[in-house]
Amino acid sequence: MTYVVPFIIRALYVLFAPEMPSETCIMCYGRRMKKLAIIGGGAAGLSAAIAAGKQFRESFGSDALTHTAITIYEAADRVGKSILVTGNGRCNFTNEHLDLWRYHNSDFVRDVYDALDERTYAPHVPDGPKKEEGFSPVTDFFEELGMDWWQEEDGRRFPLANKASVVVDVLRAAASVFGVKEACGCAVKSIEAPREEGKPYTLRMADGRFERADAIIIACGGRALESVDLSAFDGLRILDLKPMLGPLRVTKDYIPIVRELDNIRVKCNVILMRQEDENTMGCIGSESGEILFRKYGVSGICVFNLSRIAEPGDELNVDFFDLGHHEWAADVIRNRARTAEKLLGRTPTCADVLRGFLLPRVVDAVLKPIGISPDDLCAPDDEEMIGDLGTRLTFFSLKIEGIGDSNLCQVRRGGIDVTCVSARTLAVYGQAGLFAAGEALDVDGPCGGYNLHWAWSSGLLAGQCAAIELIGSGEAHD
Repeated sequence: MTYVVPFIIRALYVLFAPEMPSETCIMCYGRRMKKLAIIGGGAAGLSAAIAAGKQFRESFGSDALTHTAITIYEAADRVGKSILVTGNGRCNFTNEHLDLWRYHNSDFVRDVYDALDERTYAPHVPDGPKKEEGFSPVTDFFEELGMDWWQEEDGRRFPLANKASVVVDVLRAAASVFGVKEACGCAVKSIEAPREEGKPYTLRMADGRFERADAIIIACGGRALESVDLSAFDGLRILDLKPMLGPLRVTKDYIPIVRELDNIRVKCNVILMRQEDENTMGCIGSESGEILFRKYGVSGICVFNLSRIAEPGDELNVDFFDLGHHEWAADVIRNRARTAEKLLGRTPTCADVLRGFLLPRVVDAVLKPIGISPDDLCAPDDEEMIGDLGTRLTFFSLKIEGIGDSNLCQVRRGGIDVTCVSARTLAVYGQAGLFAAGEALDVDGPCGGYNLHWAWSSGLLAGQCAAIELIGSGEAHD
């Protein structure tokens, strides 16, 4: 009789439940299986699923799959697609030298990273895991999954195979070990709060189906987050999404200049300037590296980073010498003029002086607006010409209209307000069983592994804490 009771209970549930999801709730030894739903199969969602599966196994051992179920709901046709395009297909998955102040909502990010460190390492336990220099919960996580990696001089880290597909492969393999189900092509339309305490959430799908879950981790961002109706949660503030980490568009007056430079790359320093008062422009940020001119403006990693703080009306000053001062640039030009005069046996032109330093198209496009022709003479003792060239090539200014192409932006700022979420657990305040991670939260960082590090870290923390709550300790909402 003991073995018959669970089946009778299941049959009664099927017959009399007012609504049944497409995947019926599973009964285990007379109890309903605890189900964790993760919305979004990107970096945060996959790491959350693995962290939750690992926590369930630590608690239930080999019986974990009979007590719990983890499902990733992904609108795309496969999980991990967003990972595949990161780092130009190489996946810059983290960075040894993370400057936390560079994150939007940096205090919150710091608290999340500290909380994950505390859960990962045990500095006060003699035989507990310790944090080694240069390592983090993220690097430890991937080493446990069997992924080797290498590091560039600036601290950026990539999989040793130099392919983002390797990252997705190890994540999916680990998720399968913990029985994680991938429900691809399943776009979640809305989340409904439990009708009473202890009851499950309801996830409504775009195709009309619905599923139940005892805990949910919202791990989708951008347009995917915008498509999920979260209005059932009164205290959950959703901030408007704004494209970030992308190219910048110049105002129409500057379009003729950048159009002539389309598809040309240059190494330089770029400085973002903003009007402080009627007569003063102040620097609000600078980056050194390579920029790419486009027909509508400028692109490149350093421009992407400045796009996080740029506003319409700001000016982007391009310093081709990357010396920081026009007088130093003038010294360089004067020396180049002397070298050119000695080589040519005559007074050099501006084109002669700048040959081998900038492409002729760049020289022409940059000098033409100030009335200087590449054919104009530039004698070593012509201080006026040398001064004009030094100033122009140090302060080549472009006025910003806004983001150039939102489709090229790597992140969206906005989403779930971080004040609605505990930095210790990533649980939504006042809503037991609801968590958020990754780009679903109003957090973003510059290029160089910052955003993926955030995705992995927040996913690991949310997954572990959601599992702990389902197991029954209630720790996640203390």
